[in-house]
Amino acid sequence: MKTLPTRKLKTRYKNLLILIKENWFKLLFAMGCMLVVAAATSATAFLVKPALDDIFFKKDVQMLKLIPLVIIVIYLLRGIGMYTQEYLMNYVGQVIIMRLRNDLYDRIQELPIAFFQKEKTGVLMSRITNDVNIIKSMVSTTVTGSLKDCFTIIGLTGVIFYRDWKMAVFAFIVLPIAFYPVVEFGKRVRRVSTGCQEAMAELSSFLHETFAGNKIVKAFGMERYEKKRFFDKTLALFKLEMKAVVAKSLPSPIMEFLGGLGIAFVIWYGGYKVISGNSTAGTFFSFMAAVLMLYDPVKKLSKVNNSIQEGLAAANRVYDIIETESNIKEQDNPVQIQPGRHRVTFQNVYFKYADNMVLKKINLDVEAGEILALVGMSGGGKTSLVNLIPRFYDVSDGQILIDKIDIRNASIHSLRSQVAIVTQEPILFNDTIRNNIAYGNQNASDKKIEMAAKAAYAYDFIQCFPDKFETTIGELGGRLSGGEKQRICIARALLKDAPILILDEATSSLDTEAESLVQKALENLMKGRTTFVIAHRLSTISYAHRIIVLVNGQIVEEGKHDELIACQGEYYKLYQMQFGDNQIGK
Repeated sequence: MKTLPTRKLKTRYKNLLILIKENWFKLLFAMGCMLVVAAATSATAFLVKPALDDIFFKKDVQMLKLIPLVIIVIYLLRGIGMYTQEYLMNYVGQVIIMRLRNDLYDRIQELPIAFFQKEKTGVLMSRITNDVNIIKSMVSTTVTGSLKDCFTIIGLTGVIFYRDWKMAVFAFIVLPIAFYPVVEFGKRVRRVSTGCQEAMAELSSFLHETFAGNKIVKAFGMERYEKKRFFDKTLALFKLEMKAVVAKSLPSPIMEFLGGLGIAFVIWYGGYKVISGNSTAGTFFSFMAAVLMLYDPVKKLSKVNNSIQEGLAAANRVYDIIETESNIKEQDNPVQIQPGRHRVTFQNVYFKYADNMVLKKINLDVEAGEILALVGMSGGGKTSLVNLIPRFYDVSDGQILIDKIDIRNASIHSLRSQVAIVTQEPILFNDTIRNNIAYGNQNASDKKIEMAAKAAYAYDFIQCFPDKFETTIGELGGRLSGGEKQRICIARALLKDAPILILDEATSSLDTEAESLVQKALENLMKGRTTFVIAHRLSTISYAHRIIVLVNGQIVEEGKHDELIACQGEYYKLYQMQFGDNQIGK
C-alpha cells in the first residue's frame, strides 16, 4: 500500500472541493435548510423551560394555547428543511459522482495499450463502480450529515450557554477528550478501507476472469480449484472488513461513556441548584434536553468521520487513474494525415517493452497498395512491428513515416483513421450486427453496411437470423461461430475503408471451410490497400507481393516466396516444418 506525498493528497482533495463548489448555489440553499433544521432542533430544547415553568408550574392558559402551535410550526419547518437539504445534497453528490465517473472513463480510454496490459480489467471496473460509489456516499450523505450536525451542535450549544453558562462549561470539558478517538481511529479507518477496496478490486478481477473463462474451467475440471481461490479471497476480504468494523465501532462506545460522564455531572450539579433554589426545574430540564440532544450529533460525527476516511481512500484510488499520464503524446499543432493511398516507411526502428528490446534496426519501405507478409516463429516481433503503425506504442529509436510524415508529428485521430485492423481474436460488442459493422463509420447508410457485409461474405448468414442486421450478437459475439465473427470484423474494416490494413493472423483460429470464406473476404478487403499480413500458415500468403522473415526482432530475409525458398534460409525452414520436402516449390 503506497504512501502519497502530502502535497499530492492536498491537490486531490482540492480537486474534489472544486467539484463540490461548482454547485455552490444548491449547496448554499441546502445549507440554509440545514440552518432551519438546526434552529428547529435548538428551539425544541429551548421550549422545554416555558413548557414546564409556565404551563405545568404556573398553569398559564395563554402559554398552553401558544406553545403547541409554535411546536407544530417548528416541526413543519424542520420537516421541509430536512427534505429539501437531503434532496439538494444528494443531487450535488450525484452530479459530482457522474463527473468523476466520466473523468475516470475518459482517462482510461485515452491511456495507451501498455496501460491495459499492466492493469486488470476487473480492477479498473471496480474503480469506476465500487470506489466511485464510496465517494458518492461521502459527498452526498456524509457531507450532508456533518454540516447538519455541526449546525445543530452550534444551536444547542447556544441554548446550553444561555440557560446556565457555568454548568455548560463543565458539560463541555469532556468534548475534547471525546474527539480524540474520532481522529485517531479515523486514520486507521482510511488505511483499512484502502486495503478493503484493493481486495474488492482483486475479487472483481478474479470474477471477470473466471466467468469469461468458464468453458476452460469446466473443460479442465478446475471448479474445485477456482472455488478454493475464491473462498481464499473472500476470507482475506472478510478479515479486512472485520478490521474496518473494529476501527469504526470503537469510537462510538468510547464517546458514549464520556458523554455519560458529562450527563451524570449535569444531573448532579443541576439537581443540586434546583434543590437549593438557585435554579428552576424548567431551566434544568431545558438544559438537560439540550445536552442530551447535543451528544447525539457529536456521536454521529464519529461515524461521519469514518465515512469521510473511506471516501478519501476511494478518491485516492480514483485519482491514481485520472492522474496517470499517457506516454503516447500528441504535438500541440499536429499534422493531419489526409485520406488516400499511403506509403509506410520504417527507418532504423528499435522498440522495447520495459528493458526487453523486441525490435532491432528495422528498415522497411512498403509502397502504397503493396501487400507485405510478415512471418517467423512466435515471439519474433511481428505483432509488435504492426502495433507501432497506429501508435499503440511509440518507437524507442528511429522513426516511422507515412508519406514522409513522422507519425509522432501527426494527429493521432487522423493517423488511426487511416488504419483498419483485423485480429486473430474477433473483437465484437454486445450490440446489433448493424452497429458492430458500422462501429468505425457510424454515419454509414444501410446500403453501404449491406455492401460491406456482402463483400465480407457475411450477408447470407446475417439474412438467416429472424432480425437480420438488427440481431443482437451477445457478449463478445457469443451467438456467432468463429468464421461468422471474423467476417463481421472484416465487414467492419471494409466499411471503415481505411487505406492501411493490418491483418494479424486473421485466419489462424478457423477451420478449413470457414478459412476459405474468410480468405475470400480478405482478398476483397486488401484490394488497393497498403497491407501488413501476419501469418503462421504460409499457405495463406501466396498473394503477398513481398515476404519478410522476422527472427528475434530483426529482418533476416526479404523477398518473394520462390526467392526465399531458393535461399534455403529461415523461410525455407518454416515452410519445410509446415509442408515437408514434397511440397517445396509447388
